[in-house]
Amino acid sequence: MRDATGTGLYTALTDLGWHDMLVEAPDSTVPLVFRLLGETGAHAPVLNDVIHAAAGRPADGPISLPFAGDIWVQWEHGDSSFTDSTILDAELPIRQVSPGAELPLAAGRRALGWWLTGASRAMLTLARDHALDRVQFGRPVASFQAVRHRLAETLVAIEGAEATLAAATDDLGCLLAKAAAGRAALTTARHCQQVLGGIGFTAEHDLHRHLRRILVLDGLLGSSRELVRTAGATVRTAGVAARLVHL
Repeated sequence: MRDATGTGLYTALTDLGWHDMLVEAPDSTVPLVFRLLGETGAHAPVLNDVIHAAAGRPADGPISLPFAGDIWVQWEHGDSSFTDSTILDAELPIRQVSPGAELPLAAGRRALGWWLTGASRAMLTLARDHALDRVQFGRPVASFQAVRHRLAETLVAIEGAEATLAAATDDLGCLLAKAAAGRAALTTARHCQQVLGGIGFTAEHDLHRHLRRILVLDGLLGSSRELVRTAGATVRTAGVAARLVHL
Protein backbone atom coordinates (compact mmCIF):
# COMPACT_ATOMS: atom_id res chain seq x y z
CA MET A 1 0.00 0.00 0.00
CA ARG A 2 3.01 2.32 0.32
CA ASP A 3 3.87 1.68 -3.34
CA ALA A 4 0.45 1.41 -4.99
CA THR A 5 -3.01 2.91 -4.78
CA GLY A 6 -6.26 2.96 -6.73
CA THR A 7 -6.52 0.45 -9.58
CA GLY A 8 -2.96 -0.78 -9.10
CA LEU A 9 -3.56 -1.58 -5.45
CA TYR A 10 -6.91 -3.21 -6.15
CA THR A 11 -5.28 -5.46 -8.73
CA ALA A 12 -2.53 -6.40 -6.28
CA LEU A 13 -5.03 -7.20 -3.53
CA THR A 14 -7.07 -9.30 -5.95
CA ASP A 15 -3.96 -11.23 -6.96
CA LEU A 16 -3.24 -11.86 -3.26
CA GLY A 17 -6.66 -13.45 -2.85
CA TRP A 18 -8.59 -10.52 -1.38
CA HIS A 19 -12.00 -11.81 -2.48
CA ASP A 20 -11.39 -15.31 -1.09
CA MET A 21 -10.11 -13.93 2.21
CA LEU A 22 -13.10 -11.62 2.46
CA VAL A 23 -15.39 -14.65 2.38
CA GLU A 24 -13.29 -17.08 4.43
CA ALA A 25 -11.82 -14.80 7.12
CA PRO A 26 -13.53 -11.38 7.10
CA ASP A 27 -13.01 -10.74 10.83
CA SER A 28 -9.24 -10.62 10.36
CA THR A 29 -8.99 -9.52 6.72
CA VAL A 30 -11.23 -6.44 6.85
CA PRO A 31 -9.61 -4.76 9.90
CA LEU A 32 -6.12 -5.39 8.52
CA VAL A 33 -6.76 -4.11 5.00
CA PHE A 34 -8.84 -1.07 5.93
CA ARG A 35 -6.61 -0.02 8.83
CA LEU A 36 -3.58 -0.12 6.54
CA LEU A 37 -5.42 1.95 3.93
CA GLY A 38 -5.80 4.64 6.56
CA GLU A 39 -2.23 4.42 7.84
CA THR A 40 -0.65 4.60 4.37
CA GLY A 41 -3.06 7.07 2.76
CA ALA A 42 -3.76 4.66 -0.10
CA HIS A 43 -7.21 3.89 -1.46
CA ALA A 44 -8.99 1.13 -3.38
CA PRO A 45 -12.66 0.34 -4.10
CA VAL A 46 -12.71 -2.50 -1.57
CA LEU A 47 -15.75 -1.09 0.27
CA ASN A 48 -17.94 -2.24 -2.62
CA ASP A 49 -16.67 -5.80 -2.14
CA VAL A 50 -17.36 -5.78 1.61
CA ILE A 51 -20.97 -4.72 1.10
CA HIS A 52 -21.46 -7.22 -1.74
CA ALA A 53 -20.08 -10.03 0.43
CA ALA A 54 -22.30 -9.07 3.39
CA ALA A 55 -25.32 -9.22 1.06
CA GLY A 56 -24.28 -12.65 -0.18
CA ARG A 57 -23.59 -11.36 -3.69
CA PRO A 58 -20.51 -11.74 -5.90
CA ALA A 59 -18.23 -8.73 -6.26
CA ASP A 60 -19.64 -7.22 -9.44
CA GLY A 61 -18.56 -3.60 -9.37
CA PRO A 62 -19.67 -0.25 -7.93
CA ILE A 63 -22.89 0.24 -6.01
CA SER A 64 -24.79 3.30 -4.85
CA LEU A 65 -23.86 4.24 -1.29
CA PRO A 66 -25.61 6.67 1.08
CA PHE A 67 -23.63 9.76 2.05
CA ALA A 68 -24.21 12.41 4.69
CA GLY A 69 -26.84 14.98 3.84
CA ASP A 70 -29.25 12.57 2.11
CA ILE A 71 -27.16 12.21 -1.04
CA TRP A 72 -25.85 9.06 -2.72
CA VAL A 73 -22.44 8.40 -4.21
CA GLN A 74 -20.68 5.67 -6.13
CA TRP A 75 -17.08 4.53 -5.64
CA GLU A 76 -15.82 3.82 -9.14
CA HIS A 77 -13.36 1.08 -10.05
CA GLY A 78 -10.87 3.40 -11.69
CA ASP A 79 -8.37 6.17 -11.07
CA SER A 80 -10.30 9.10 -12.51
CA SER A 81 -10.86 12.06 -10.22
CA PHE A 82 -14.20 13.82 -9.98
CA THR A 83 -14.98 17.41 -9.05
CA ASP A 84 -18.38 17.00 -7.38
CA SER A 85 -18.85 19.78 -4.86
CA THR A 86 -19.85 17.24 -2.22
CA ILE A 87 -16.56 15.32 -2.46
CA LEU A 88 -13.63 16.88 -0.61
CA ASP A 89 -10.92 14.40 -1.57
CA ALA A 90 -10.08 14.66 -5.26
CA GLU A 91 -7.91 11.54 -5.08
CA LEU A 92 -10.96 9.34 -4.50
CA PRO A 93 -12.92 8.27 -7.63
CA ILE A 94 -16.29 9.02 -6.03
CA ARG A 95 -19.17 10.71 -7.80
CA GLN A 96 -22.70 11.63 -6.87
CA VAL A 97 -25.43 9.37 -8.26
CA SER A 98 -29.14 8.73 -7.91
CA PRO A 99 -30.39 6.81 -4.85
CA GLY A 100 -29.84 3.09 -5.05
CA ALA A 101 -31.36 -0.05 -3.60
CA GLU A 102 -31.24 -0.74 0.13
CA LEU A 103 -28.37 -3.01 1.15
CA PRO A 104 -27.04 -4.27 4.52
CA LEU A 105 -24.56 -1.62 5.65
CA ALA A 106 -23.30 -2.95 8.99
CA ALA A 107 -20.19 -4.63 7.55
CA GLY A 108 -19.40 -1.59 5.41
CA ARG A 109 -19.71 0.76 8.38
CA ARG A 110 -17.39 -1.42 10.45
CA ALA A 111 -14.86 -1.50 7.61
CA LEU A 112 -14.97 2.29 7.26
CA GLY A 113 -14.46 2.56 11.01
CA TRP A 114 -11.16 0.67 10.71
CA TRP A 115 -10.16 2.93 7.82
CA LEU A 116 -10.90 5.99 9.96
CA THR A 117 -8.85 4.72 12.90
CA GLY A 118 -5.95 3.92 10.56
CA ALA A 119 -6.03 7.47 9.18
CA SER A 120 -6.25 8.78 12.75
CA ARG A 121 -3.11 6.89 13.70
CA ALA A 122 -1.34 8.34 10.67
CA MET A 123 -2.25 11.89 11.79
CA LEU A 124 -1.18 11.12 15.36
CA THR A 125 2.20 9.89 14.11
CA LEU A 126 2.71 13.11 12.15
CA ALA A 127 1.88 15.24 15.20
CA ARG A 128 3.99 13.15 17.56
CA ASP A 129 7.05 13.27 15.28
CA HIS A 130 6.67 17.04 14.94
CA ALA A 131 6.37 17.48 18.70
CA LEU A 132 9.57 15.50 19.23
CA ASP A 133 11.52 17.40 16.55
CA ARG A 134 10.22 20.94 17.10
CA VAL A 135 12.17 22.96 19.67
CA GLN A 136 10.66 25.99 21.41
CA PHE A 137 12.20 27.96 24.30
CA GLY A 138 15.13 25.56 24.16
CA ARG A 139 12.99 22.45 24.72
CA PRO A 140 11.14 19.99 22.43
CA VAL A 141 7.47 20.98 22.36
CA ALA A 142 6.70 17.36 23.31
CA SER A 143 7.86 18.23 26.82
CA PHE A 144 5.06 20.79 27.27
CA GLN A 145 2.10 19.44 29.21
CA ALA A 146 -0.52 21.04 26.96
CA VAL A 147 0.91 19.24 23.93
CA ARG A 148 1.23 15.94 25.78
CA HIS A 149 -2.39 16.15 26.94
CA ARG A 150 -3.66 16.68 23.39
CA LEU A 151 -1.70 13.72 22.07
CA ALA A 152 -2.79 11.53 24.98
CA GLU A 153 -6.46 12.44 24.49
CA THR A 154 -6.09 11.61 20.81
CA LEU A 155 -4.63 8.17 21.56
CA VAL A 156 -7.41 7.42 24.04
CA ALA A 157 -10.05 8.34 21.43
CA ILE A 158 -8.45 6.13 18.79
CA GLU A 159 -8.02 3.11 21.04
CA GLY A 160 -11.55 3.50 22.35
CA ALA A 161 -12.90 3.48 18.80
CA GLU A 162 -10.82 0.42 17.92
CA ALA A 163 -12.16 -1.43 20.95
CA THR A 164 -15.70 -0.58 19.89
CA LEU A 165 -15.03 -1.80 16.35
CA ALA A 166 -13.56 -5.06 17.63
CA ALA A 167 -16.67 -5.68 19.74
CA ALA A 168 -19.25 -4.74 17.08
CA THR A 169 -21.28 -7.67 15.75
CA ASP A 170 -24.84 -6.53 14.97
CA ASP A 171 -26.35 -3.61 13.06
CA LEU A 172 -26.60 -1.26 16.04
CA GLY A 173 -23.12 -2.15 17.28
CA CYS A 174 -21.55 -1.50 13.87
CA LEU A 175 -23.49 1.77 13.56
CA LEU A 176 -22.21 2.97 16.94
CA ALA A 177 -18.69 1.74 16.20
CA LYS A 178 -18.54 3.71 12.96
CA ALA A 179 -19.85 6.78 14.78
CA ALA A 180 -17.16 6.35 17.45
CA ALA A 181 -14.46 6.02 14.80
CA GLY A 182 -15.71 9.13 13.02
CA ARG A 183 -15.72 11.16 16.22
CA ALA A 184 -12.25 9.86 17.12
CA ALA A 185 -10.96 10.89 13.69
CA LEU A 186 -12.40 14.39 14.03
CA THR A 187 -10.91 14.70 17.52
CA THR A 188 -7.57 13.52 16.17
CA ALA A 189 -7.64 16.05 13.34
CA ARG A 190 -8.42 18.90 15.74
CA HIS A 191 -5.70 18.04 18.26
CA CYS A 192 -3.05 17.19 15.68
CA GLN A 193 -3.68 20.42 13.80
CA GLN A 194 -3.18 22.30 17.07
CA VAL A 195 0.08 20.48 17.80
CA LEU A 196 1.41 20.97 14.27
CA GLY A 197 0.58 24.67 14.26
CA GLY A 198 1.14 26.63 11.07
CA ILE A 199 2.86 23.83 9.16
CA GLY A 200 -0.27 21.73 9.46
CA PHE A 201 -2.13 24.22 7.24
CA THR A 202 0.34 23.97 4.36
CA ALA A 203 -0.07 21.90 1.22
CA GLU A 204 3.49 20.61 1.66
CA HIS A 205 2.55 18.76 4.85
CA ASP A 206 0.64 15.46 4.69
CA LEU A 207 -1.93 16.34 7.36
CA HIS A 208 -4.33 17.91 4.88
CA ARG A 209 -4.48 14.69 2.83
CA HIS A 210 -5.53 12.65 5.85
CA LEU A 211 -7.92 15.36 6.98
CA ARG A 212 -9.77 15.45 3.68
CA ARG A 213 -9.85 11.65 3.63
CA ILE A 214 -11.47 11.33 7.06
CA LEU A 215 -14.09 13.96 6.21
CA VAL A 216 -15.16 11.87 3.22
CA LEU A 217 -15.02 8.57 5.10
CA ASP A 218 -16.97 9.99 8.04
CA GLY A 219 -19.77 11.05 5.69
CA LEU A 220 -19.88 7.76 3.79
CA LEU A 221 -22.67 5.41 4.98
CA GLY A 222 -23.74 8.09 7.45
CA SER A 223 -21.74 10.67 9.38
CA SER A 224 -20.97 10.25 13.06
CA ARG A 225 -23.58 12.90 13.92
CA GLU A 226 -26.27 11.25 11.79
CA LEU A 227 -25.50 7.75 13.08
CA VAL A 228 -25.76 8.83 16.71
CA ARG A 229 -29.18 10.32 15.98
CA THR A 230 -30.20 7.12 14.18
CA ALA A 231 -29.09 5.04 17.15
CA GLY A 232 -31.08 7.24 19.50
CA ALA A 233 -34.18 6.95 17.35
CA THR A 234 -33.76 3.16 17.23
CA VAL A 235 -33.56 2.90 21.01
CA ARG A 236 -36.51 5.27 21.48
CA THR A 237 -38.65 3.26 19.07
CA ALA A 238 -37.74 -0.03 20.71
CA GLY A 239 -38.44 1.40 24.14
CA VAL A 240 -35.44 -0.39 25.64
CA ALA A 241 -31.68 0.00 25.48
CA ALA A 242 -29.20 -2.84 25.44
CA ARG A 243 -26.79 -3.17 28.33
CA LEU A 244 -23.59 -1.22 27.79
CA VAL A 245 -21.55 -4.41 27.57
CA HIS A 246 -23.71 -5.50 24.63
CA LEU A 247 -23.21 -2.22 22.79
